[in-house]
Amino acid sequence: MTKLWAGRFEKPTSALLDDFQSSIPFDQRLLACDIRGSVAHATMLGERGILSPDDARAIVQGLEGILADVQAGRLAVDMSAEDVHMFVEDVLTRRIGEAGKRLHTGRSRNDQVALDTRLYAREACDHVRGLLAALLRVVVGLAREHVETVMPGYTHLQKAQPVTLGFHLMAYAQMFMRDITRFAHARQEADVMPLGSGALAGTTYALDRERVAQLLGFARLSDNAMDAVSDRDFLLSFLSAASIAMMHLSRFCEELILWNTNEFSTVVMDDAFATGSSIMPQKKNPDACELARGKTGRVYGDLMALLTVMKGLPLAYNKDMQEDKEAFFDACDTLDGCLRTFTAMLQTVTFRKDRLYASAGLGFTNATDLADYLVEKGVPFRDAHHVSGALVGKCVREGRALADLSLEELQKAHPAFDAGVYEAISLESCVKRRNLRGGPAPQAVLDSIGRAEAFLAALDGPTP
Repeated sequence: MTKLWAGRFEKPTSALLDDFQSSIPFDQRLLACDIRGSVAHATMLGERGILSPDDARAIVQGLEGILADVQAGRLAVDMSAEDVHMFVEDVLTRRIGEAGKRLHTGRSRNDQVALDTRLYAREACDHVRGLLAALLRVVVGLAREHVETVMPGYTHLQKAQPVTLGFHLMAYAQMFMRDITRFAHARQEADVMPLGSGALAGTTYALDRERVAQLLGFARLSDNAMDAVSDRDFLLSFLSAASIAMMHLSRFCEELILWNTNEFSTVVMDDAFATGSSIMPQKKNPDACELARGKTGRVYGDLMALLTVMKGLPLAYNKDMQEDKEAFFDACDTLDGCLRTFTAMLQTVTFRKDRLYASAGLGFTNATDLADYLVEKGVPFRDAHHVSGALVGKCVREGRALADLSLEELQKAHPAFDAGVYEAISLESCVKRRNLRGGPAPQAVLDSIGRAEAFLAALDGPTP
């Protein structure tokens, strides 16, 4: 394929350089976006009289034909092309003749690729937000189902206080809601129309940039041509949001992996989302969770790769920036696979209520409530804390639980105890009395679920 920029050169580029710099193996994913952008550009050029109506019409029809043929499998992408932009323009010129050579009037590959990438990034943000919303619906549904399923809450991976599974799940709901918001912000960053920036200094043609933005649905125009062609902050925002979302997913996976162990035995993985061992017949491994946990590092790497590419680049465009797409596309694909698989897996998980309840009764998770009981009787908290700690120590030495202590033993530790203490330190009471907003009481969790459901309902409206 003859290079469209070859006029300046007296001999062909080295085959080594051709292979080294070719981006068509990965940027062919931008083909639909490239054609959408070129259709808008050609339409505007025709409307402004920069191209004749006949040429503009031929270009638009030619571009639409190329897209239809590629999507139908009638036209294969030429892998010898330098990039997707050159491939499309070369095919267009071969199909419609001289008019195809006029498509590039008033633009550079620099602003062209910036446009294509922004178009793709907008779609990617919307797609990920949809996947996260699907996961959030599953989490919220499970939380509603388990608003009264008592389980231990942990700090330092040590049992701390009794909560409910619904409360625990809604902690992840908060994370996923923040992720959805982050991708909405990343979309806003991508929603800037750069075409008209040229290579770095705009163009002398009387382009109507507002018209192109309107045709492509962009919210605003770039305000500096040099920045527009060299900006990849919007991709970094996507990769940052993707990294944080994967971190949340990995934390969730880690807990499910722990709970699935024989030592916890509070979760049972469905056979459809587990694998066995080639040597140990008894094994049932939570591979879906482990892979998502492992792939988190891969997405982190994509973010670090692009940050490193961008950190030392002078303005404006540099060929280094071609490296943005592989990291971006890899993060898109990895996040997509992890979210789809995890959401489907979570719908099949069985939570063992009996084991969760029994586990909550161990580890003195009601020790704080024992201290709070004394506080309600007028004992200063620090004194109450000391008394409760001493009683825990006694129980540890004797292999007992706080509820096993007699009233006489309790009153020996402090005279403020009376028979009401046993109700106060029951697991159900420990949970239900924490009924402030954000607490684990069933009504508080139901209120939180309601707010999450309202958040989801709002997503059905226009994209921010």
